Amino acid sequence: MGKMFLMVDEDDIKKGVTTDKYFIWTEKVLREKGINPKVVAEVTTSRWGIFAGLNDVLKLMEGIPVDIYAMREGTLFFPHEPVLFIEGSYLDFARFETALLGFICHASGVATEAFRAKLAADDKKVLSFGTRRQHPTLAAMIERAAYIGGVDGVSNFAAEKYLGIESTGTMPHALIISFGDQLSAWKAFDEVVDEKVARIYLVDTYYDEKTESIIVAENLKRVGGVRLDTPSTRRGNFRKIVEEVRWELNIRGREDVKIVVSGGLSINDILTLKDLVDYFGVGTMIAGAKPVDFALDIVVREGKFAAKRGKRGGKKQVYRNWNSLEDEVRLFDAEGVEDSEPLLLKYIENGKIVRESDMERARELVHKEREIIRKLGRVDEFLR
Repeated sequence: MGKMFLMVDEDDIKKGVTTDKYFIWTEKVLREKGINPKVVAEVTTSRWGIFAGLNDVLKLMEGIPVDIYAMREGTLFFPHEPVLFIEGSYLDFARFETALLGFICHASGVATEAFRAKLAADDKKVLSFGTRRQHPTLAAMIERAAYIGGVDGVSNFAAEKYLGIESTGTMPHALIISFGDQLSAWKAFDEVVDEKVARIYLVDTYYDEKTESIIVAENLKRVGGVRLDTPSTRRGNFRKIVEEVRWELNIRGREDVKIVVSGGLSINDILTLKDLVDYFGVGTMIAGAKPVDFALDIVVREGKFAAKRGKRGGKKQVYRNWNSLEDEVRLFDAEGVEDSEPLLLKYIENGKIVRESDMERARELVHKEREIIRKLGRVDEFLR
């Protein structure tokens, strides 16, 4: 019987089946010619970002007789500095390059966009709403990366099982349409769902957002907030719509009611609405983030510098001054940098995992970096 869904088995990933065909030919040629050099291969990119996905890399490479050094997940990396390097015999890990890069390219892209969204939002909340934009097998990975990047909540229920993170959410348009009118749906929701769930009511199904918000304010006692999921085709000046909703709630004595917005939000939307909005439900921007284009390159062969054009030879260490958030890259065995911390730590030694990657610690590191960026007045640099 065939598979129910078209997904690659975990065992096939671990065996190296998910590799690019040219690595199969490379293995064949090197083996037949008796060539298997000891190398150092490093992972770099030409942009900045937040490093994530190392947890999967460690499981992928566990049991393979190599050493791996990497930045901690959650580390802010800068262009052209190694975030990870592998030291060992090339044929032991050659075919795993494709999967290794896939793990960190995708997860780091998601974490980076989550980081940017939180940086833009200041003290307002950001929720990850976008797993529906990706294959469902990736749901836990996406929510984990978004959580590391700093979001205040995730919507996918699978996060509870796979990550131990409580998911968040209230109601879709389908609930309201199923009842046939907004008020009946809102009242039923208030009566049925768990007491700990915030009473956030969706207010853009059949009438305009202001009208539905007024109905909420005048007919329901328990109101945590209203959510505007206004389609882009009907937004016009979205800020004016939100201003109207805030005004109508306030003049009815409902200053306590939060405003939540969602639906195709961008960094610019967050920047222009954050003085009015309490929660941003960000979907595609985070879950559909452009992958970070990491590349893996051999930089040392049999103890000698061997980098290709465009790359820098040698096994390296990255040193960070946390006060200035500036890095310096030096050869690994060179003298360290004063008042700076080495960022590349050993995670695998001869195939054995010697350091785990912790999601909560990664998230704490991201929070630290975000606050340093704000303190240094460099926010705009990371929002461009």
